Amino acid sequence: MELIYVLDYRFARTPDGIVWTDTDYDEPFWGRYLKTFDRVRIVSRVRETPLAKPEWRRVDGKSVSVEAVPYYLGPYEYLARARKVRCAVKVALARPDAAVILRAPSQISTCCASLLYSRRRPYGVEVVGDPYESLGPGRVRHFLRPIFRLWYSVQQKRQCANARGAAYVAEGLQARYPARAGALSIVCSDVHLPDEAFVECGRAHRRKDTFRIITVASLSQLYKGVDILIEAAAECARSGLNLTLTIMGDGKHRRDLEARAASLNLGSRIKFLGNLPAGAAVRAQLDCADLFVLASRAEGTPRAMLEAMARALPCIGSAVGAIPVLLAADDLVRTGDVAAVAKKIREVVEDRERMDLMSRRNLETARGYLEAVLQPEREKFYQFVRGETRKWIDAGSFAPAGRSLHNYAGPSRH
Repeated sequence: MELIYVLDYRFARTPDGIVWTDTDYDEPFWGRYLKTFDRVRIVSRVRETPLAKPEWRRVDGKSVSVEAVPYYLGPYEYLARARKVRCAVKVALARPDAAVILRAPSQISTCCASLLYSRRRPYGVEVVGDPYESLGPGRVRHFLRPIFRLWYSVQQKRQCANARGAAYVAEGLQARYPARAGALSIVCSDVHLPDEAFVECGRAHRRKDTFRIITVASLSQLYKGVDILIEAAAECARSGLNLTLTIMGDGKHRRDLEARAASLNLGSRIKFLGNLPAGAAVRAQLDCADLFVLASRAEGTPRAMLEAMARALPCIGSAVGAIPVLLAADDLVRTGDVAAVAKKIREVVEDRERMDLMSRRNLETARGYLEAVLQPEREKFYQFVRGETRKWIDAGSFAPAGRSLHNYAGPSRH
């Protein structure tokens, strides 16, 4: 059985038809699904590009293909292309013998959900983020932000309430976006941590003149709190702490953040590296750092933090999403509090014994997210979605179109 996997990602396609990614979702990633399904068809945005960059990785392959959705950026471009997006989604779903998994939050998944329910077609949903949090005050700069926040939250509740099975990366997401009664509902991280992502033992910290702080975050929006971290780094520097800050990630806010760093006299202390290829390149940067900080305003299960923990790197994080599950209470800070982040950084880097303890503890916690540990739970979800699809096919349950998800009065709990 094939799997149709729907997500809101931005892939690139070269004239030879090959599809590329600059960070996530390369061909090896889909191996977790191919243990259950014969083939994966990805439904997502694809932009045309004349040439692939050297660091890009191929997405499609022998058992993985990409069904392109018209490319758009932001709500205005989506509205301009909405009809074409819906047509592309309808074509992509025109395989009644395939299972479907939606990745949420996602505008494309929202389009798919309505069409799927109109045909009473079963699907599973993987919930990896919370639009109510990521679109909260201070996260996104747009005058329609409150409307977007309500709209996307309601749509995600509907997607989960009408799914046959739901897999969440954090318990908080499971509570806010519950599956319907009788559906399979599990909590399981989607992080990919193979054996080579781990170091053998914790670090032994020595006294240093300069401390290197690092973070990994998309700069497309501000909910990862990179602006907060920059402000905190400036406060630490003013207090006499000799530090550098490395930021891995890219997006539309990069120029604004670079300008803010320059205005705070951090020009020589801060490096914006952009997107690096996942794997060895990222691990090399983590290995050179002394402290990982994630000052997120909203979060699911932070993969970047887990990657840092697997390198035995001491970590500080805001108390949102699943971060409190990963870190000890003493390593957490209040969300959006620049002074608290700066104070915590100073506390940690000035205590070598504490950093040694954090290093060992983080490595041990990360081992619970090894691919070999998580995969059996994921496969339980994949097998369930496959089984529900098989039941639907065997029953010949091709309901007539016209019954919209939005009009569904079934067992939703929202």
